[in-house]
Amino acid sequence: MAVKTYLQAISDGLRSEMQRDKRVFIIGEDVGVYGGAFKVTQGFQEEFGAWRVIDAPLSETAIVGGCTGAAMMGMRPVAEMQFADFISCAWDHLVTVAAKQRYRAGTPVPITVRLPSGGGFSGGPFHSQNPESSFAHIPGLKVVCPATPADAKGLLIEAIQDPNPVLYFEHKHLYRRIKDEVPEERYTVPFGEARMHREGDDISLVTWGAMVYTADEAAQKLEGEGISVEILDLRTLAPWDKEAVLRSVEKTSKALVLHEDTLTGGFGAEIAATIGEEAFESLDAPVRRIAAPDTPVPFSPPLEKAFIPQVEDVVAGLKELAEY
Repeated sequence: MAVKTYLQAISDGLRSEMQRDKRVFIIGEDVGVYGGAFKVTQGFQEEFGAWRVIDAPLSETAIVGGCTGAAMMGMRPVAEMQFADFISCAWDHLVTVAAKQRYRAGTPVPITVRLPSGGGFSGGPFHSQNPESSFAHIPGLKVVCPATPADAKGLLIEAIQDPNPVLYFEHKHLYRRIKDEVPEERYTVPFGEARMHREGDDISLVTWGAMVYTADEAAQKLEGEGISVEILDLRTLAPWDKEAVLRSVEKTSKALVLHEDTLTGGFGAEIAATIGEEAFESLDAPVRRIAAPDTPVPFSPPLEKAFIPQVEDVVAGLKELAEY
């Protein structure tokens, strides 16, 4: 074990697979000479060469399209979008071709698309989005949203070895802020298995990514008031661990779903609907959602703070449920 930042854990997972399997390569804007916009691939081109650490032109369409072809020919490409927002340029290749190729022809398409996502640093509307729900809706795609350094490494290795296209959302606000112990050896974290972040008895809080830490701060504040909050970190949204969520709700009888993406059509709606359909008789209160408002992400720091769910927002929502 060694203490690693979230960013270092991602870098270690990628390096591990590139050292182990020569079919793995990375392609993206500035991933080579510059070492990546956030330095995840710093030193990679010196170690693996320019043919496996490829500086691409400013064309997400070309990057994902090229990865689709390479994957179908037996390679295991890792594409880096400099910001998750830019994946919209590659929507057609990813959603129309890569996601359906295995269903249509049985051809594995082992693409991993790394997506630096999320706000908290005044990046504005083009560099701060969390578009995970758009892709969790598409059959054939897998969606991963790690919160901890250990999960970041294990889920990335799992993604690279998966025969399907995987969207790997790495939250930028976690890169250097979150540190934890990470095993030095190679390991994987399976998709579709939630992680119990905090056990509790009164309310189930379901979340993922950076919001795990917002939820944890809120739970700590309420502990002194006698409100016990159970926090479930989904880790992956496609597939998602429905059984773990239902078990938690059956235990506590109250549920709050928290995410940084906008409210309408966010993945929290799918979770809330499932709880309503399959755990209705266990509920002592309506399922509550806390998410961002339905606007673009503001550039202004005070407006961005108002946009992203804050600890005090979660505390207020949990208190309402506790008093219901």
